[in-house]
Amino acid sequence: MSGERMRLSARREKPLATRRRLDRTFEWFCASVSLVALALLAVLLAAITWQGAGMLSLQFLRSSPTADVERAGIFPALVGTVWVCFLAACVGLPLGIASAVFLEEYRPRGRMARFLWSIIQTNVHNLAGVPSVVYGILGLTLFVQMFQIAGRGTSPAWEIGVQYYDQFVTEGDRVVWVAVAARNAPPARLVDGMAAVTPRGQSVRLHVVGPNDPLPADPAERAYTLRSDAEGGRISRERWYYFRVPFGRGVLSGALTLTLVILPVVVIASQEALRAVPPSLREGAFALGATRWQVVRQVTLPVALPGILTGAILAMSRAIGEAAPILIIAGIVYISQAPQHLMDDFSVLPLQIYNWAQRPQAEFHRLAAAGILVLLAILLAFNAVAVLVRHRAQRSLP
Repeated sequence: MSGERMRLSARREKPLATRRRLDRTFEWFCASVSLVALALLAVLLAAITWQGAGMLSLQFLRSSPTADVERAGIFPALVGTVWVCFLAACVGLPLGIASAVFLEEYRPRGRMARFLWSIIQTNVHNLAGVPSVVYGILGLTLFVQMFQIAGRGTSPAWEIGVQYYDQFVTEGDRVVWVAVAARNAPPARLVDGMAAVTPRGQSVRLHVVGPNDPLPADPAERAYTLRSDAEGGRISRERWYYFRVPFGRGVLSGALTLTLVILPVVVIASQEALRAVPPSLREGAFALGATRWQVVRQVTLPVALPGILTGAILAMSRAIGEAAPILIIAGIVYISQAPQHLMDDFSVLPLQIYNWAQRPQAEFHRLAAAGILVLLAILLAFNAVAVLVRHRAQRSLP
């Protein structure tokens, strides 16, 4: 009898030893893969730092990109990145969290409603895997053109905060602007003594002469003399609150397109965080007489906030590095001026880095490496804020 027990014990111990051996093997395998990945990441970061650290300076951060490597900078793309990502976070994170709360906490009870809920849930998960370039095409149609309102394409159907001028070059080689009523207004009719402004905003009076009339001998009078048949070019001067419909290829269109990119990620991560909240907390709050909104606001959201912020970190990390949708929306890679309002042309750091990296000169490759370091710094700054909020939320929980 004792021999039989020993044989049974040996049979039981053998699979147990095998499982422990497999567990240790798998543990060492995971550790090895993690170390290899970290080593590759460290090598890449070291190579980028070694190549681009020498180009980092205040001048690099405050200058515009030029063909001169010594004076080239990243300021317009840096401002564009901050604007676009900040607006995308302000729109996408609240909208995604609110959608997750509605889908998870206010789940419908009826049969048809549950069927519609399952369709929405499936579409959200499918959208999370859609390539970002598809969102760029969607943003081009939805925000830039707004389905070509009134057949205008990207031309504004309505706008506010803009003044249009006809630009002329006087006989004294001075640039003057003559105000017109609208974008499609007829050319300005030149009349002697009419008012105009210079690019610096100085008001002047024009002296208009005929096509064959002699010019004034006085240089001061000739400086603002125009012939009556002079042709001007239509320009615009937008104020800081300029707004138009359709939005055009501006900062707002880029931010809303990135909102579409990060929205599925935020919704899915927020839903998973809400599902991780113990049901006993909800049931206890309902037992005390709390309404559903009170349970969501005072119980569910505070507990799920760390997980929600983790999803926000992942979403913003993706948004900062996106290049394909912004390339479709902006339509340009190089820009020399930072955006002045939400409808202004813009560029972002990934596009500027791409512009430098595709050039054959090694100096521009070093500029691209410096741009990557700046992009990583912005990414770490966004993530640091989210991690800090998440840490405080975790400490405040009982």
